[in-house]
Amino acid sequence: MEVINAIGRRKSAVARIYVKEGKGNIIVNDRELANYFPLEQLQYIVKQPLNLAEVADQYDITVNLQGGGIKGQAEALRLAIARALVIMKPESKGALKSNKLLTRDPREVERKKPGQPGARRRFQFSKR
Repeated sequence: MEVINAIGRRKSAVARIYVKEGKGNIIVNDRELANYFPLEQLQYIVKQPLNLAEVADQYDITVNLQGGGIKGQAEALRLAIARALVIMKPESKGALKSNKLLTRDPREVERKKPGQPGARRRFQFSKR
């Protein structure tokens, strides 16, 4: 089987993945998944599409992650894995779609405006 690649984005994080048949190893930026994402919750987020499609130990995944924070990176990786699974195993699309794993979350951080301390926050008003 050839290598399948896919891309996932979330906030400012970008995940590029390369999937091939193997034993279920996930390598993120030349590190093991448990080493890169030490929290169990983030590991669960990453493995969610694999568990839904019931192929958790059938594919080796190599990941290049850039930008964003740790949560955004985990969710970008989840989207990339879900997209790659649809290419490799089209019958799993229904389960992934019903759990909203194929939808890119469009929410981004709103930019800071001039004359304000933040995007919406105003400086404290002083009457006198």
